Amino acid sequence: MTLTYSAGSLVTARGREWVVLPESAPDMLVLRPLGGSDDDIAAVFPAFEDVRGAEFAPPSAADLGDHRAAGLLRSALRIGFRSGAGPFRSLAGIAVEPRAYQLVPLLMALRQNTVRLLISDDVGIGKTVEAGLIASELLAQGEAKGLAVLCSPALAEQWQEELRTKFGIDAELVLASTVSRLERGLDLGQSLFDKYPHVIVSTDFIKSTRHRDDFVKHCPDLVIVDEAHTCVAADDTTSAQNQLRYELLRRVAEDTERHLLLVTATPHSGKESAFRNLLGLVKPELADVDLDSDRGRKLLAQHFVQRKRADVRQYLTTEQGVDDDSLAERTAFPSDRLFMDEKKSSYALSPAYRALLDDAIAYASERVEAADSQGKREVRIAWWSAIALLRSLVSSPRAASQTLRTRSAAAAAASAEEADRFGAPLTRDSADSDSLEGMDVAPGAETDDAGARLAELADRAATLEGPDSDLKLKALVKHLKALLADGYHPIVFCRYIPTAEYVAEHLTGKLGKKTVVRAVTGTLSPQQRIERIEELAEEAGQDAAARRVLIATDCLSEGVNLQHHFDAVVHYDLAWNPTRHDQREGRVDRYGQQRDEVRVITLYGSDNGIDGKVLDVLIKKHRQIKKDLGISVSVPDETCSGVTDAIVEWLLLRGREGQQEALFDSGVYQQTFADLELDWKSAAEREKKTMAKFAQRSIHPEEVAREVQSIRETLGRADEVNSFVRSSLSALEAHLVETDDRSGDFTAEVSGTSAGLRDALAPVVGAAAVEGARPIPFRTTSAVARGEAALVRTDPVVGAIAAHVLNSALDSQADGRRPARRCGVVSTRAVETRTTLLLVRYRFHLTLPSRQGERQLVAEDARLLAFQGSPKNAVWLSEEQAHDLLTAQAADSVDPGHGEDTMTRVLDQLPAVTDHLEQYGDTLSAELHESHRRVRRASDEIVRGLRVTAQKPADVLGVYVYLPAASGEAAV
Repeated sequence: MTLTYSAGSLVTARGREWVVLPESAPDMLVLRPLGGSDDDIAAVFPAFEDVRGAEFAPPSAADLGDHRAAGLLRSALRIGFRSGAGPFRSLAGIAVEPRAYQLVPLLMALRQNTVRLLISDDVGIGKTVEAGLIASELLAQGEAKGLAVLCSPALAEQWQEELRTKFGIDAELVLASTVSRLERGLDLGQSLFDKYPHVIVSTDFIKSTRHRDDFVKHCPDLVIVDEAHTCVAADDTTSAQNQLRYELLRRVAEDTERHLLLVTATPHSGKESAFRNLLGLVKPELADVDLDSDRGRKLLAQHFVQRKRADVRQYLTTEQGVDDDSLAERTAFPSDRLFMDEKKSSYALSPAYRALLDDAIAYASERVEAADSQGKREVRIAWWSAIALLRSLVSSPRAASQTLRTRSAAAAAASAEEADRFGAPLTRDSADSDSLEGMDVAPGAETDDAGARLAELADRAATLEGPDSDLKLKALVKHLKALLADGYHPIVFCRYIPTAEYVAEHLTGKLGKKTVVRAVTGTLSPQQRIERIEELAEEAGQDAAARRVLIATDCLSEGVNLQHHFDAVVHYDLAWNPTRHDQREGRVDRYGQQRDEVRVITLYGSDNGIDGKVLDVLIKKHRQIKKDLGISVSVPDETCSGVTDAIVEWLLLRGREGQQEALFDSGVYQQTFADLELDWKSAAEREKKTMAKFAQRSIHPEEVAREVQSIRETLGRADEVNSFVRSSLSALEAHLVETDDRSGDFTAEVSGTSAGLRDALAPVVGAAAVEGARPIPFRTTSAVARGEAALVRTDPVVGAIAAHVLNSALDSQADGRRPARRCGVVSTRAVETRTTLLLVRYRFHLTLPSRQGERQLVAEDARLLAFQGSPKNAVWLSEEQAHDLLTAQAADSVDPGHGEDTMTRVLDQLPAVTDHLEQYGDTLSAELHESHRRVRRASDEIVRGLRVTAQKPADVLGVYVYLPAASGEAAV
C-alpha cells in the first residue's frame, strides 16, 4: 500500500483542513491544522476516519471588507505561524523579539557541528537571552534532546521563568530542596536526568561526589553554565568549591558530542591560567594555543564572543557596512550614572560610636598582639576575627552587637591554612553571596575576662541603634528622601543580614506614607526572595504616587533582574572588592531599564579608618579604569587582599601604638598600594588588548542584517503585533483604555465583543475577563504577571485573537463582526491604475541534515504580491511596492454593487496568475535553500543533503483591488 498523500499536501478530516507531515505512514497520517502549531498535531487513521484531499477554497466576491482587511489578515496569519521556513526553526515560537546583536552567538552556534561557546558579553546586554536562543534552536532542530542549566540556587527560579515564558521550555528545578520530591517519582534504577529532559541544576548541589557521577552519566546533550568564571580552577590555591565545580565541568566537557555554552560577564579574573582553563572547557586546544598568532585568534573567534555596551548601543548602522537604514538598531541602556562625591555621601561617627570603635580596635589589637606568642594558627585566627569585628562595626550597631556575641568560626580551624580558608572570603567579597552573609563572626573569647569585655562592647553597640546615634543611618534617610522626591525606586545594598533587617526596621514610616519598605536577605529561599520583591512591586504599584524601597544583602547582587522595578542603587556598606559594586548596580543598570539615568549613591565613613581608604584605593580606582576602558577590570585577588590587610593592620597598629595617619604614609604601606596600582594597570592593559584582539569578527554586521531582514519578512516585527491587537479589538468593539504612564500599555474590556471572540479568549483569560468583571491588561514587555497579556506574537491571548480573526475571515458564514476579510475593493490616491494585492500562503517541504540524520519538515510562509492591470496582462510590482499598499488609505467609498462586480471579474481571471505564483514559490525555495546554507556555511557536513521544495499549488488567502480615486473604477 502506498502513501496517498505526500508531505505538505492538504487534507480534510474531522471537519477542518490539515497539512500532512513527513512522519505520516500509509495507515496513519500525522497532521497539523492548517495554520496551526505543533501543539495541535494529531494522528488520523484513514481506515477508520473520513480523510479526503482538499484544495484551498478561493475567496468570495460577495464577502468584501474595508481597506484594513488585508493588513489584519496578513498579521493574523503571521502571528499564527509556529513553523517558519527559514533557517531559524525556533524564532516563530518564542515570546521575545531578540535584538539584532543577540543573533550573533546564535549564528556562531549554527556553524558548528557540536556547539561550544563562551558568551562573555557585558552585564545587562542579555546573555541569558542569547543562551536561550541557542538552546531553543538546537531543541527545535532536533540537534539536542535535553537541556541542563547549571547555576547558583539563587538564580534557578529566574532561569526557570525565563526559559518558560520566553522560550517555551519547561524545566524542572534540581536543588537540594527539591531533589527528594523528584526522586520519589522515579522508577527503579531510573535517573531523574533521564525522567526530566530539561533541568535547572544547582551547581553547588550537583558538584558533590555523591551526585556528580549520576549527573555526568545521564547528563543531557546540551548544557548551559551560568557564571562560568566561578567554575574554573587557576592553581593549587583555588578554593575547594571552585575545584569541585571545575572537576564537574571538566567531566561534562569530555563528551565531544555534548553542546556546551559557558556564560559569564567576567571571563578573565586577572589569572591567565583560570582564563585558559575556561577556554579549555570549550575546546581543549584553546588551553595552550598561542592567542597572539593568526591561528590562535581565528580558532578563538569561532568559540568566543565578548562585547561591551558601546559595541551594541548602535548596531547595523551604515558605519558598520549595512546599507539599509531601516535595520539600524539602537539599544537603550541607561546613559549615565550619578556617583555622589565625598561631601554628599560621607558621614562621621557620633562621639559614642567613635568611642566604641576605638575600644573595639584596642581589644582586637591586643588579641592579635597576644597571639604572636601562641603560634601561627592563633595569629591567623585572631587576624580574621579582628577583620570580622571591624567590618561589622562600620556596617551597623546591630551587626556589631550580634558579631560581638558570636564565637569566631576561624577559631575551630586546626591550622593556620585552614583559618585562612575560613577567613579569606571576608576581604575578597567574592564567594557565594548566601554563604558570605553568615561568615563574618567575632573575635572569639577564650577567657572569662575576654568574654566579659566582648559582652560589654556588644551591650554598648546595642544602645547606638537609630538615627540619633547612628549617623550613617541618618545620612541614608536624607539620600533616600531625595531619591524618592525625584521619583526613583532605590535598592539599598548591605553587607550583613542584621544590618539589612535593622535598616528596614528603622526606615519604615520615615520616608512618607506612600513609601513601602521591604528587606530581602539570605534568610529567605530564592523563591521567597522573588516573591517578596513581586509583593513589594505590586503593593507599591497600586498607587501611581507610591514609591518602593528594597533593602537587600548581596544575595541579590548577582544574576537577578530588577530593572523593571528599581532604578537607583545605594551602597550602604562598601564592598572590599569593587567588582561587587558593579554586580549590585548591574541588577538595575541593564537592558530594559526605562530610566536614562540610573542613580548610584555610595555611603562611606569619613573617619572610621576603613571606608575612606577602601574608597580611595579600590573603588575610585576601579571606576576610573572602567571609565577609561568602558569595561570592568577585576582587582587581582592577591593585591586586593594585600591592600585590605594593610588597612586593617594600620588600624590595629594605630590602636596599639597610638600612632595616627602618618603611619599610613610609611614605606611598607605605600609599597603595597604601588603594587596594587601596578598590578591593576597591567590587568587593565591585558583586558584592553584582549578586547581588541578578540573582538567579535567571525560574524559581520552585514551578515546579521541579512538574517534580520529575512526574519522580519516572515514573522514581522513586535510593533506589528501591537498594531494588530489594537486594530482587531477596536474593530470587534472592545473598549480600550490607555494607561497613564505612557508606556504603550492598555487595558481591554471585551464583554461587548462577539461571542466568537469571547469563546476564543475564555480559556486563556478566564470567565471574569470575558464577562466584563475585569479588563484584560496588555503590556509592551514580555515579562507579565498572571492575568496580563504580553504584546508578543506567542502570548496565548494574542494567539487567541489572531486565531479568531483568521478563522472568521476564512469562514464567510461565521456569525458576528469580522475585522479581516479575504476580499476588498478600495478607492485610493495611492495608485494611478487598478492594482491588485494578493496574500499568498506557501508551504515548503524541507529536508534538513543534522548529526541525528535527515529530518523532514513542513513549513509555511506568507507573502504579498501585487500587479497592475488585469490578471491576464499583469504587470508585477516589487515586494516593496506590494507592502506599501497595506498602508494605502481609502479616499472615497466604493458602491457595494460595483465593488462586487469588480472583484468577481478579477477572481474569474485569477487562474491566469497561477504560473507566476508557482514560479515565485520556486524562487522562494531557492532563497530559503541559500539562506539555510549561508547560516550553516562553515560545515559541509551540516548542509550536505539540504533540500527545500515548494508545495503546489499555493494558497491564495486574500485578494484586494485598489482603484484610482480620481475615477473610482478601471477597465477590466
